[in-house]
Amino acid sequence: QAALPHLSAGATIVNTSSIQAFDPSPGLLDYASTKAAIVNFTKGLAAQLAEDGIRVNAVCPGPIWTPLIPATMNADKVEDFGADTPLGRAGQPAELAPAYVFLASQESSYVTGDRILVTGGRS
Repeated sequence: QAALPHLSAGATIVNTSSIQAFDPSPGLLDYASTKAAIVNFTKGLAAQLAEDGIRVNAVCPGPIWTPLIPATMNADKVEDFGADTPLGRAGQPAELAPAYVFLASQESSYVTGDRILVTGGRS
């Protein structure tokens, strides 16, 4: 709400959700629930701000290598992290950047209330 007075037609808001919003892991239920709420918030806010020419979308990463992975998983899980994706590996943070850039750019001027899954093929 505090940002809205500073946004004008053509502005974009890009939220971050997760594949957990659609395919929750039992051990991450609280995290998955908040990520599902972000998807719902994105859709609702997009509808609310469309008449002002402000677009709202989300990026939903799947398994991505971050410092959190080796810090929170045992070695066996780290070794297999991302292997369950159709691409057979976890993504790199740099592989997320183009999705954010696209949604923030005018190339996505007809996209609002949507999400881009960057998940290695998981849906």
